[in-house]
Amino acid sequence: MGWLALLLAGLAGWLIWTGRLQRMSAKDGMALGVALVGAVLAAKGKPVIGAPLLIGAAMFFVGQGKLRGKGKTAAPKPLPPQDIAQARVLLGVAPDADADMIRAAHRRLIASVHPDKGGTEALAAQINAARDLLLRHQAER
Repeated sequence: MGWLALLLAGLAGWLIWTGRLQRMSAKDGMALGVALVGAVLAAKGKPVIGAPLLIGAAMFFVGQGKLRGKGKTAAPKPLPPQDIAQARVLLGVAPDADADMIRAAHRRLIASVHPDKGGTEALAAQINAARDLLLRHQAER
């Protein structure tokens, strides 16, 4: 049963390495902790207690989509025009801006509002999302 603990530790490392747990929520952390406790209990010779914990944590991650591969993704939804307009206003770019102009505006703006420079993480996330939205819209055109 020690191999199960190693397998779970490897899975956690893989999830972190691939960035799938980059923004781990409290529920993700609790499920990972439950899985680790289950693996330790199973390794110590108590599989009756540890196995349900492991299975429950695995079901949680599968249900949340944390363990699904990136190859099977649904077709992206069409972008609402109001979201695109708000993203342009936030970054301060014209409707005919190309990808280089969008990236330059993002770099200029994020440099002043980055959390390391005293800005907020929420505002930086909004600016990053606006850049991603506009770049995706640019690629679709």
